[in-house]
Amino acid sequence: MKHTNHKDAFTLIELMIVVVIIGILATIAMPKIMNKPDKAKQQAAKSQITLFNTALANFNLDTGRYPTTTEGLSALVVNPGIEKYDEDGYMSKIPKDPWGNDFIYIGEKIHNSPYTIESYGKDGEDGGSSYNTDIESWNF
Repeated sequence: MKHTNHKDAFTLIELMIVVVIIGILATIAMPKIMNKPDKAKQQAAKSQITLFNTALANFNLDTGRYPTTTEGLSALVVNPGIEKYDEDGYMSKIPKDPWGNDFIYIGEKIHNSPYTIESYGKDGEDGGSSYNTDIESWNF
């Protein structure tokens, strides 16, 4: 009979060392992550606006124009009665901004852009600075 010395499991000491290492890493990383939720939300709003830009470009390619202010972003989900509209729509739904507010859509040329999509930021009000600053499609 052969005796083999296979080590099939971690020892308690090895597991404790791993837990201590994870604890040390969490202690270092968590304060950095926890201090940046507002910055992460600003970046998320920019990413959402980029998705809107892509959907609006496809809308424009199919219909020859962008939605009007009255039609708004909902025109990306439901056809407002436009010929050549993609029957599947351009988005499955219109998300809220990271602070739970509606994005603002202005279907007029502003700052050399045919439309503006805007999030009012953390405070949900027009204007502001720092984390309350507005995030606008033409501004990044």
